Amino acid sequence: MQTEDSYNRGGFMAFLFSMAFSLSFFVYIAFIHPGVDLKEVPESAVAEADQAVAGEGSAPAEEKAVDVSTVTDPWMSSDAMIAHGAKVYKTNCSICHGDKGMGDGPAGMALVPKPRNFVEGKWKKSSTRIDLYTTIQKGLEGSSMAAFGHLPKADRWAMVHWIRSITKNKKDLSDKEVEEFAKSAE
Repeated sequence: MQTEDSYNRGGFMAFLFSMAFSLSFFVYIAFIHPGVDLKEVPESAVAEADQAVAGEGSAPAEEKAVDVSTVTDPWMSSDAMIAHGAKVYKTNCSICHGDKGMGDGPAGMALVPKPRNFVEGKWKKSSTRIDLYTTIQKGLEGSSMAAFGHLPKADRWAMVHWIRSITKNKKDLSDKEVEEFAKSAE
């Protein structure tokens, strides 16, 4: 039979031990530990980090900045537009559609219906440049596909080109039809 004095002796001992340990650790960190010398980082590592930030050296081509303001016909696909589209896509779309466009993004797991798998290309409308651009601009009514009309025109066209570069199911209209649409679209 336990007495009132010994009822929670184990809990009290654990509390005292944790307090003593915490106090000892605080004294060690505050008064004994020498701290971290920030000059320990080798200069070669600093130079590599500076290069990566500047976009020089070993940075992949799709991560380098592309100046789409110089592109006169953004509805026409090019390597530069595809690279820029990959960057814009990663920032705006990969959360739902996944990094590789397979409809497996972390936020997309909770959506009904699931986000489109661009690689497979089972399109609700079609895969023409005009339909993809319109979907990006206005979204899809009755689905969780939001409108991205707030993005600059060139960014929307760049995403179209990137999506078309990874899909296995694409159809298209003539360049002239796409150009007429692009010039008349907002």
